[in-house]
Amino acid sequence: MNHKEKYVYAFEEGDGHNKMLLGGKGANLCEMTQIGINVPPGFVITTEACLYYLDHADNELPAGVMDEVRAQMQALEKKTGKTFGAGDNPLLVSVRSGSAMSMPGMMDTILNLGLNIDTLKSLIAQTGNERFGWDAYRRFIQLFGKVAMGVSDEAFDTVFDAVKQKAGVKEDVALSARDLREISDRFLEVVEHETGKAFPDDPMEQLEMSVKAVFDSWMGKRAVDYRREFHITPDMANGTAVNLCTMVFG
Repeated sequence: MNHKEKYVYAFEEGDGHNKMLLGGKGANLCEMTQIGINVPPGFVITTEACLYYLDHADNELPAGVMDEVRAQMQALEKKTGKTFGAGDNPLLVSVRSGSAMSMPGMMDTILNLGLNIDTLKSLIAQTGNERFGWDAYRRFIQLFGKVAMGVSDEAFDTVFDAVKQKAGVKEDVALSARDLREISDRFLEVVEHETGKAFPDDPMEQLEMSVKAVFDSWMGKRAVDYRREFHITPDMANGTAVNLCTMVFG
């Protein structure tokens, strides 16, 4: 193995048969892209990056991984004509886990990553739909807060229900853009209150934290219990890959 390890593969370049390296989902996305099926552009971070990360107690990704990720994000910007974390046409991505064997419920998918107050304004201007924008944002805060920062669903639900009650509505769909904006603001406070840290504004930081959260989920209780119950050994699935996919609306 050469010392310049490659940890990140665009869907155009990954070996669609190598599920051990790219995970089942990642290998499939590569395969589909290469045979011309219309898959939103994206890339896979390998299981080897996961195993390295889990092996090193300092919570660091292998050297160069984030440089490869940045290069891939620039390639996505070129492919989509969108910009990550800025501009009138913001690039939003989903982040999900995928090991060689399917492990349902190992980690929730993070959607709408790349949203912050600036890109939210652009999304609202672009879609002409303020309610849609604030709803996407509050969902992102909750998913990221839960998966990458360890905030409980209960902490978010309490706030959500309080705003619903105040607005006098029974159904989520009856919440207005203003209600959803209030929920977003209060969700940001929940994150800070529960973790002692502000919700990260910088999408590249959001991305790095998400990748680490996916890798951590491999050793999370749900995943470990699942592997034990279904006798999944390291030679069947070892570590999880991360799949990053462009979000497409409408």
